[in-house]
Formats: sequence, C-alpha cells, structure tokens
Amino acid sequence: MPDSDSTTPLDSQKPEATIPKDYKKTFKNRQAKSQFVDPCQEASKASYDCMNRNNYNREACMEYFHAYRECKAIWFEQRKRDRARGVHVS
Repeated sequence: MPDSDSTTPLDSQKPEATIPKDYKKTFKNRQAKSQFVDPCQEASKASYDCMNRNNYNREACMEYFHAYRECKAIWFEQRKRDRARGVHVS
C-alpha cells in the first residue's frame, strides 16, 4: 500500500507563466482612471484561489506566491525602463 503523505497539498495545479500583461495596454484600456490597476492580477487571484483550495495552508501555495512576486518584479522593471526612456502611461 502506498504511503500517504499528509503534507501533500490539495492543489495539483502549477502557477501560470509569470510574465505580466503589457501594463501600458492595461492602463489605457481601463474604464475608470485609477492608480490601482495591476497587470499581475491573474497571478494574485491564482494565489488567493490556491489558499482557498488548500484551507489557507501557506506552504502549499508558495509557488503561487513566488510567481506573483516575480511578475511584480518584472512589471516594476518594465515601468522603470519606460520612465527612463520618457514613456509615461496615464
């Protein structure tokens, strides 16, 4: 009989790619002007969904948290490069 590991997460899905959507399109296509548009929203939602599926077991969702952090880091680097080149999105 196979040994059952009680620490195995209920979540068998892996996080999606961590490249954020083009934030310039995200900002230009929004209905309301808001500073709270997040091109990494899908990664954020995936991490919350993982927490819900795994009864808020943070250890089971670490891959999702890392994917979200990586997405945010890439987005901030994109914004920094664009600002240095004089590209501003409003």
